[in-house]
Amino acid sequence: MSEPAILVLADGSVFHGTSIGYQGHTIGEVVFNTSMTGYQEILTDPSYTKQIVTLTYPHIGNTGVNQEDCEADKVYVSGLVIRDLPLIHSNFRSEQNLSEYLVDNKIVAIADIDTRRLTRLLRDKGAQAGCIMAGEIDEAKALELAQSFGSMAGKDLAQEVTCDKVYRWEQGEWKLGQGFSHKDAGRYHVVAYDFGVKHNILRMLAERGCQITVVPAKTSAQEVLALNPDGIFLSNGPGDPQPCDYAVNAIQQLLQSKKPIFGICLGHQLLGLAVGGKTKKMAFGHHGANHPVQNLATEQVYITSQNHGFEVDEASLPDYVKVTHRSLFDNSVQGIELTTQSAFSFQGHPEASPGPHDIAELFDKFVHEMEVVRHTHTPQVVV
Repeated sequence: MSEPAILVLADGSVFHGTSIGYQGHTIGEVVFNTSMTGYQEILTDPSYTKQIVTLTYPHIGNTGVNQEDCEADKVYVSGLVIRDLPLIHSNFRSEQNLSEYLVDNKIVAIADIDTRRLTRLLRDKGAQAGCIMAGEIDEAKALELAQSFGSMAGKDLAQEVTCDKVYRWEQGEWKLGQGFSHKDAGRYHVVAYDFGVKHNILRMLAERGCQITVVPAKTSAQEVLALNPDGIFLSNGPGDPQPCDYAVNAIQQLLQSKKPIFGICLGHQLLGLAVGGKTKKMAFGHHGANHPVQNLATEQVYITSQNHGFEVDEASLPDYVKVTHRSLFDNSVQGIELTTQSAFSFQGHPEASPGPHDIAELFDKFVHEMEVVRHTHTPQVVV
């Protein structure tokens, strides 16, 4: 027998539905994601920490879940909102149905609501806090809880999701019939900051010949440089970049080393702050796997995967930083590059989990720049 559930937004909007997950309540910023596939990758993306994700595609759970499609070691969303949970799931890789997976991971979730109405509300009013309550329902209490969450602005969440110690990453990309490859050595040593890194980002670096050392978010520039990296990677992650002053300070010092730097998502925003730019909260952000982005140099348009609620303020960037990519949805900055050295970043998620592979070439660019720096560096001869 299905249990009732409600979703209450901070503005007082109420949605009645059915519980498909853990019994209880959860709060977070409610956002909508337009991806048609990849719900498991979305659930396990650390960038969704403290967020309740609404999936606009109506049928979610068709293919079940499996351990190989996780983007982190656990589910990070605060809650899930969908229109319809199919009665059966079918896929040769499936190990469990979605509802069981949500219960096992203690994720409160709601189905059977009008997600079109909810999405229009979030689009028109902007993302706002909400509360899902499943089992025993109390609308007044749910509204109080939703309003207690506040805003994502000012929340430093990278510290909450980062690793607690340095470790080596040795897993390559997944291939049908073979699973994940093992990469225990690489031509280039990359130190990757974990602000909430997705596993497939690390796999794509490993696949391109990178030996990866992952470090916690608060690792100092001195500690990173002591590892003698060929390049430095700044990962994706949740929350507001502005409170992450420890990361901004470290990046500013790392820029002085002239080693190649590549940032994605939160890492992109932190690079923007490190060069003296500013970031700002977006109305409802970009969440989906079908966002058109243009390369300003070639005018080529890519279809990209996106997940962010903050953006780099273009007007605040110094002259030596050029905008390389732009969203064709709202003209927001999607990529920047320093003209004085090898440091660049991209706002979307080029690792395609879920999403298209169009922008994966950025990983090749990073590897190429490490190669260039290696060959142009002439060691000094001590006489």
